[in-house]
Amino acid sequence: MNRLTTSWGAFQLSRFPEDPRDRLRAWDAADEYLLRHLAGIDDAAPTDVSGAVTVLGDRWGALATSLAAARSAQAPPLVQIGDSYLGRRATSANLERNGIDADRVLSHSVLDAPPERIDVLLVRVPKSLALLEDQLHRLAPAVHAGTVVVGTGMVTEIHTSTLRLFERILGPTRTSLAVRKARLIFCTPDPDLPRQPGPWPMRYALPADTGAVSGRTVTNHAGIFCADRLDIGTRFFLRHLPAPRGPVRIVDLGCGNGVVGMAAALAAPEAELTFIDESYAAVASAEATFRANLGPDRAARFLVGDGMSEITAGSVDVVLNNPPFHSHQATTAATALRMFTGSRKALRPGGELWVIGNRHLGYHVKLRRLFGNCEVVASDPKFVILRAVKR
Repeated sequence: MNRLTTSWGAFQLSRFPEDPRDRLRAWDAADEYLLRHLAGIDDAAPTDVSGAVTVLGDRWGALATSLAAARSAQAPPLVQIGDSYLGRRATSANLERNGIDADRVLSHSVLDAPPERIDVLLVRVPKSLALLEDQLHRLAPAVHAGTVVVGTGMVTEIHTSTLRLFERILGPTRTSLAVRKARLIFCTPDPDLPRQPGPWPMRYALPADTGAVSGRTVTNHAGIFCADRLDIGTRFFLRHLPAPRGPVRIVDLGCGNGVVGMAAALAAPEAELTFIDESYAAVASAEATFRANLGPDRAARFLVGDGMSEITAGSVDVVLNNPPFHSHQATTAATALRMFTGSRKALRPGGELWVIGNRHLGYHVKLRRLFGNCEVVASDPKFVILRAVKR
């Protein structure tokens, strides 16, 4: 846990779930730059944040926590919009530990109905340009000529294409000078710009070399990895999936658009599938993909959550997992390790965890440590598929 000092006070902040071994902070220089600007530091005039404020993409609640403390109790609740379940949990925990009433922040997913009016729109630029495009389209009707629009991000996150999106959807846009490798984006809303619907969700047919799922339609909401095509890692995984028999319980952990779980369901007609991801857009994509190809009556659950935390211990036969190794811009194995640990707890004796990952990540070491065994199912120059059995 670390202490963020702002013009409105100092706040103890942490990511979620809290891990004393995790050295990553719950904010960065881009968050600090935006908060300094809003407070009127560095020759800028203070921004009036007493009206209808919406914060888009606040990663761990640093912005929402700081601004909730800056606003009076009579101000309308601040609206926080994000795609991360873990980010929402972090915000809730950070508000509580700093003694801020949770009712001062309304937490929405990127798929929820947008607010009707926005006086101040603050945008933490996401890694996905598609997600930014989708959200700007969704929020544009609530923006008016007097809306203050300020974005923030590290220099490596803000590109010409980022600025063009703001310009095309909201209005004239410029950037600040870089400070500690962070920039601000200033956008002046143009009410005369035509309001057009965004292009999401996107759909495509799976290629011919994907076996039983060949030609099947995949649905992707904005922000899903490789939204316009099948990524090479998933393609490789599809060629080597297990084919369990009978009424087994299978979990597609970190499901993304649900292609892997859909393939498992087709290979095992009696299986009950559970799809889990911490992304609201991912789980919505997986459900749309599954229902479009297997119909409304096939048994399946779709959970937004923290890995296997909601799964009963000893209740699962097979876990299929393609773990992420990035947390926003930071490279970390913490998420994968939580997924492996949670999978071991959820598996019945004899149950199997199947993992695909880049060869250089060394997941076999972690799996042997946890399970006492690990087998290489298949590999190529880039990827390796591993199988661990709960004894």
